[in-house]
Amino acid sequence: MEESITYLKNIAIPSKKLRFYLSAVKKMSPVTALDHLFYGRQKATKVLYQAIKSAVSNAKQSLKVNDDLLKFRLFTIEEGQKLKRYRPGGRRTPKPIIKRKSHIKIILVKTENNKLQITNDKSITKSKLQVKKPAFAKASAGKEK
Repeated sequence: MEESITYLKNIAIPSKKLRFYLSAVKKMSPVTALDHLFYGRQKATKVLYQAIKSAVSNAKQSLKVNDDLLKFRLFTIEEGQKLKRYRPGGRRTPKPIIKRKSHIKIILVKTENNKLQITNDKSITKSKLQVKKPAFAKASAGKEK
């Protein structure tokens, strides 16, 4: 199975803020995820939108496939480097400031087009179709006789 790997490092947003949207986006296809994230107002949705858009364009280029046939195989958000700084506090004690960063790893695979093809086959008759009656219809039919 062919796959395309996109790994984005040291994005200036904490991984906890990105993981909030991860569970919902993972279940969608990449195209619907882009549509969903486009209207988000938070910084995390904009970062995820740019990351998925980059992964889709990489996959289209490397796999030579249309974006409708792509699917997430792996979508993880990992903790990146921490930028540590200090501010002065009471009684000359240092108060730490930790600026967290994230790594995003996206693996996209191409899938086959499994859409059902509807044909105009008129050879099916009613005798071939089995119609089941509900259980309450059978019980009421026996009482009337």
